[in-house]
Amino acid sequence: MLAYVQSAAIFGLDGQSISVEVDQTQGLPGITIVGLPDTAVNEAKERIRLGLKNTGVTLPQKRFVVNLAPGEVKKMGTAYDLPMTLAILKSLEIIDFDSDSFIALGEVGLDGTLRPVQGILPLTLYASSQGVQEMIVPAANAEEASFVRGIKVVPMENLSQVIQHFDTKSPFQAKVCPTCDHVHRQKHDYGEVDMAFVRGQKLAKRALEIAAAGGHNILMTGPPGSGKTLLSRTIPTILPSMDYDEVLDVSQVYSVAGELSEETPLIVDRPFRSPHHTASSTSLIGGGSYPKPGEISLSHRGVLFLDEFPEFPRAVLESLRQPLEDRIVTVSRVQGSVTFPADFMLIASQNPCPCGYLTDPDRECICTQSQIVRYKQKISGPLLDRIDMVIQVDKVKTEELMQPSETTEETSSDIRNRVEAAREVQRQRFQGTKLRTNSEMSVRTIQKVCQLDQASQKLLTTAIQKMNLSARAYNRILKLARTIADLSESESIQTPHVAEALQYRERVD
Repeated sequence: MLAYVQSAAIFGLDGQSISVEVDQTQGLPGITIVGLPDTAVNEAKERIRLGLKNTGVTLPQKRFVVNLAPGEVKKMGTAYDLPMTLAILKSLEIIDFDSDSFIALGEVGLDGTLRPVQGILPLTLYASSQGVQEMIVPAANAEEASFVRGIKVVPMENLSQVIQHFDTKSPFQAKVCPTCDHVHRQKHDYGEVDMAFVRGQKLAKRALEIAAAGGHNILMTGPPGSGKTLLSRTIPTILPSMDYDEVLDVSQVYSVAGELSEETPLIVDRPFRSPHHTASSTSLIGGGSYPKPGEISLSHRGVLFLDEFPEFPRAVLESLRQPLEDRIVTVSRVQGSVTFPADFMLIASQNPCPCGYLTDPDRECICTQSQIVRYKQKISGPLLDRIDMVIQVDKVKTEELMQPSETTEETSSDIRNRVEAAREVQRQRFQGTKLRTNSEMSVRTIQKVCQLDQASQKLLTTAIQKMNLSARAYNRILKLARTIADLSESESIQTPHVAEALQYRERVD
């Protein structure tokens, strides 16, 4: 008897329908899989045979041909084990079902248990968009899949439960989607990391508040021990909470990367990724024989912190240029091209020179002028042009360091309230579009919402000429000024907002 079951494949973050067809034919007993299967898919024949045997179903001495359609698409991984098993059982008339009413995914163990697979969240989102009513998945994947609205998720522990499920007398209960309140109740407590514990550094704190409010990139330069790393690690504490759509947006990247688990089915905190400076281009951008997301995609909707910025290989840093501009990254391989999201805030830090003490008032720099020049040249002009804010982080004075922070410093909660208010202004401004923050504005949007009065225009024109700034820098200054105005609760951009935005730009000689 010919039977088929609907399944799905994931390419990047995009889903594609896969039809698993099974029929019996003459020949040596066994299972033959066609349709461009990889090694993991081909090995499923033994997992299925023994999984059914240990469930109490012995396959007859017949040849089963399994076709994974469409045939020109490469099939990878173990997620096809369950749909192939279901199609074989229907072909043997052991169970019966409406093949178009659900999608099945899952790996089958030799004892008949169902094991979790990667990419369940984006596959469930795809199934929901295609109007599928039900998903049958391993129990360990059920919590992750259940956060997608509009689709029933049926968790299964083993093949015995799967067979029982299709007995109409005792169907298994589907999981329902939790509410957004449930998502936010899981939010992480940052504990010891708080802006109140950073002594002094008012300029740096102000710059980070602006960066967080508008999603801007920032580079901090200062001597060792000035607080650059601590400041960077407090960024997540002043960023607004992610909404339901952002949670799903980020979590599906982590699902494809295999970084979700039964204990952590969703990423509810904004990501903060801090790769070591020995990271390769592939680990940062993404890739591999079968492309997986890299650090910039795992930082989506969050922060990518690059400490010791000039110590990263030049080729690695240059690979950031396109993602910083387009907010996506496309990885091309022989098997095809996949696109991952890369809408992140870049927070970078560096020393002013190789020894680190060029700007330290208490220690003498031992670097030669040529060493300093070579050190600064590690960061190219085009990359610096894509960074909205460049600030100097000076060494903290002794009297500031000794003061009790509880009475002198603002907490992250205080700053986050202002950031959230500015983000709400932007949410209202960009309602009906895909934009979320000022940093995402296109040239057309900038022309619409960043109008300057005559005095501001004159100041900006003079600054561009004296600082030798590019057209990209001009647009980024306008975005930054718009964010500063939002923090000031100003409907229009005023001259002080432009002046403050200009002080965060590095002069190009």
